Amino acid sequence: MTAVAERPLVRANWIDEWRPEDPAFWASTGAPIARRNLIFSIFSEHIGFSVWTMWSVLVLFLGPAYGVDPAGKFLLTALPALIGSVLRIPYTFAVARFGGRNWTIISATLLLVPTVLAAFLIEPGVSYTTLVLLAAVAGVGGGNFASSMANINAFFPDRLKGWALGINAGGGNLGVAAVQLVGLLVLATAGAGRPGLVAGIYIPLIVLAALGSALFMDNLSQARNEKRGMRDATRDPHTWIMSLLYIGTFGSFIGFGFAFGQVLQVQFAGEFSTPVQAAYLTFLGPLLGSLIRPVGGALADRLGGARVTFWTFVAMAGGAGVVLVASQSRSLPLYLIGFVALFVFSGIGNGSTYKMIPAIFRARHPESESEARRLSGSVIGIAGAIGAFGGVLVNLAFRQSFLEYGSADAAYLTFIAFYAVCVGVTWVVYRRPSARKLIVV
Repeated sequence: MTAVAERPLVRANWIDEWRPEDPAFWASTGAPIARRNLIFSIFSEHIGFSVWTMWSVLVLFLGPAYGVDPAGKFLLTALPALIGSVLRIPYTFAVARFGGRNWTIISATLLLVPTVLAAFLIEPGVSYTTLVLLAAVAGVGGGNFASSMANINAFFPDRLKGWALGINAGGGNLGVAAVQLVGLLVLATAGAGRPGLVAGIYIPLIVLAALGSALFMDNLSQARNEKRGMRDATRDPHTWIMSLLYIGTFGSFIGFGFAFGQVLQVQFAGEFSTPVQAAYLTFLGPLLGSLIRPVGGALADRLGGARVTFWTFVAMAGGAGVVLVASQSRSLPLYLIGFVALFVFSGIGNGSTYKMIPAIFRARHPESESEARRLSGSVIGIAGAIGAFGGVLVNLAFRQSFLEYGSADAAYLTFIAFYAVCVGVTWVVYRRPSARKLIVV
């Protein structure tokens, strides 16, 4: 009888009873179900990230025949970042409205629109307006992250949220490196004249993601019962503080992921005779930054999210300083070391900042676990959207720096100043002794 009572009540892919904080329920039933949903969530989110950042690769194919200058290419990479950041809010709402499984199916299927269009329309002679529209449509891939994180956040107990969210986000972030490897493969085998192949490779993978979600994922009824969470979250100052910090971590990661290949080609034009040579280097930073994101969540579980986030921003400021020195001295090896460090530390910070969110609201609402979960799920959506907008700011900073000064040095100085602000904010709000007495994160 006990075993039967431990099983969740299921109806047509909906689980009506979910108690992750109950040790007996978690050990007997909850953990296997949560892990299964996590696996297919990661796969779908991974493909979403690849589609979202596909234009970081496609711009490498836009040679003289396309007539697009560097400033125009930075705009093409900023647009998907912008659209993706805007979509993250409604995508977070969609989980509560339609269910995590159902929305994963829908959001995965929507990825077919930008990939099919890009596969057939990108060729010499295409208008810049068409390229702008194609880049904007790719923004749908950016929304998948927010819905995936909000969904997985509900499946796991608080003690494992840092690990689960880190694994989920890290697997998704790997899509940034994966699409660059796909682009490298196409460049090396078919040449720069076949950009549509990059998008075409993802069409069957998108179909597999949608089918896997339909067959193996579940909806949680409790996610549907979170009323007015987004509205209430916007009234809490910690929502905006964490959004600022997430601009510094995830905004940096995704912004650099979009821009790194272009910056290499423009800043070190004499070092690369073909796009494939730059592509050999661009995947390394996003790859390491994605792989290490779960480490950031695990470190936050062990040491505290605020401590890890604080030292992450210190390290990122140092990494940006190394990149600035390398840029001024025209040292490609030092430049690559500094940029890879930025990817790695932004990946760690991605994990630690997300771990901070449920910890903050658990500390602020110790009397109500459901209230803490309701608000933290909403804040994850808000911070995810605003953090993704940081990717837009990074690309616009590079664009303006090259337009005004012919180099990216002004952008690097801006990044250093922003990371210094994040160091100060993290210390004042979460790390100084008087703050730690109120909120332990």
